[in-house]
Amino acid sequence: MLLTDYVKVSNIAIDEMLFDEADLSRSMDKIELVNYHQEVEHNGIKFWAYNAGHVLGAAMFMVEIAGVRILYTGDFSRQEDRHLMAAEIPNMNVDILIVESTYGVQVHEPRIERELRFTGIVHDTVRRGGRCLIPVFALGRAQELLLILDEYWTAHPELHHIPIYYASSLAKKAMTIYKTYINMMNDRIKALADLGNPFKFKNIANLKGMSDFDDSGPCVVMASPGMLQSGLSRELFEKWCSDRRNGVLIASYCVEGTLAKHIMSEPSEITTSSGLSVPLNMSVDYISFSAHSDFIQTSEFIDILQPPHVVLVHGDANEMSRLKQSLVAKYEGKNVTVHSPKNCQTLDLEFRSEKVAKIVGSLATPLVESLVVKADPSQKEATADATDTLIKPTRRDVTVKVSGVIVRKDFAHSIMSPEELGTFTQLKTNIVNQKLSV
Repeated sequence: MLLTDYVKVSNIAIDEMLFDEADLSRSMDKIELVNYHQEVEHNGIKFWAYNAGHVLGAAMFMVEIAGVRILYTGDFSRQEDRHLMAAEIPNMNVDILIVESTYGVQVHEPRIERELRFTGIVHDTVRRGGRCLIPVFALGRAQELLLILDEYWTAHPELHHIPIYYASSLAKKAMTIYKTYINMMNDRIKALADLGNPFKFKNIANLKGMSDFDDSGPCVVMASPGMLQSGLSRELFEKWCSDRRNGVLIASYCVEGTLAKHIMSEPSEITTSSGLSVPLNMSVDYISFSAHSDFIQTSEFIDILQPPHVVLVHGDANEMSRLKQSLVAKYEGKNVTVHSPKNCQTLDLEFRSEKVAKIVGSLATPLVESLVVKADPSQKEATADATDTLIKPTRRDVTVKVSGVIVRKDFAHSIMSPEELGTFTQLKTNIVNQKLSV
C-alpha cells in the first residue's frame, strides 16, 4: 500500500523512478510473511522479529551470525500510546545494538500532558472561529490523533456542530487495516473493541478532496503530508495562513529544509508553491506525538540490554553527535562502546566466538558407548509398583579420541567419517592412486 502510494507520488515529482507498479506486482510473489518471534534461517544466518512500537506492524530484527547477535531497532518507541504497545525488550544477550538517534538527547513530553495541550489548542482555535490544520503522516500518527480527537469531541457536546475531517486517501486505506488488526494493539484498544471498533469514528469524516469541502466555518482538518512540502496539507496551509483566527498544529517529526520546520521559527511571511510571499498570521504550535524513541527511552533500552557495541543510525548529524557524547559519558568505564558511522562507512568489529563441532554418524557410536555408565545397584528409585525399582545411572567423565574430517556448512561444524561424507553432506569422495618410481 505504501509502495503503491510512493509510485503514484513519484510519477508526479520524479523524472527517473526507481521502480514502477509492474515491478511491484512482480515482487509480490517473493514476499514471505513471518510472525513476531518466528525464527528464519538462510545460509546459516538466523533472524527473528520483535514488536517495535513505532507503527502497527513495525518490527525490530535480531540477526544471529556465527553466534554473534545483532539487534537492529529501526524506528522504535518504548512508550505505549493510545493504540500501540511499547517496543519489546529481547530476553537474551545482544552483542551489537543498531539503534535510531532521531531525537538525540531530546525528551518527549509526558503523554497525558501533551494530549491535554493538543486538545486544548484545537478547542481554542475552533472556539475563536478558526480552522485548525493538523499536517500528519498517513500511517501511524494520523490514527493516534484521530482516536484522541474523537474521544474529546464525544466528551464535549458543544463541539458536535464543528466537523473534523481527515483528508488522505492513503490514511483511508490504512484505516481498513487498523479496523482489522485490533489484536496487534495494546490492551486499552482491545478492551474498547468489546464495545465496538474504536476506529469507526463517531465525530470524524473522510474528506476526498477540496471539491467536497465546505470551507465556510470553523473546522479541524488532518491532512497529509506531515511536513507541508506538497499536497492537500500545503494547499490548505497556504489558503488559511493569513487569517489570525486559524491555527496549524505540527504533531510529527520535521526535517530541516521543509516548510513545517521553517514555520516553527515563526517567520512573518512564507513563500507559497507558486512563489508568492504571503503573511503568516495563523498561530503555529508544535506538539511532538512522534513515535520515535527519545533520550530516556534509548538510554534505558541500552541499560537493560548492556550490549558491548552500540551503533547510532537514522538521525541528524548534530543530534547523533550529542547523543553519542551523552552515551559515552554515561557508560565511561563500562563495557559499552558507542559508534556513529557516516552513511556508507564500513564499521569493522571483531568477535571471538567459541566454535563447537557436532560428531555425527558412526563416529558418534563409540562415543555414546563410552558414556554409558554401568548401573549402580545402590542407587535405586521406587516406582509406582513397589516390587519394581529403577536403577539411576551415575555419571562419569571420559576422554575419547575421535578421528575424522571436519565439515563446515555456513556457520555450523560437523565431524564425521570420510566414508560418510555422502550421507551427511553433498560432498563426494574420490580415491587417487599414485605410483612413484625411483
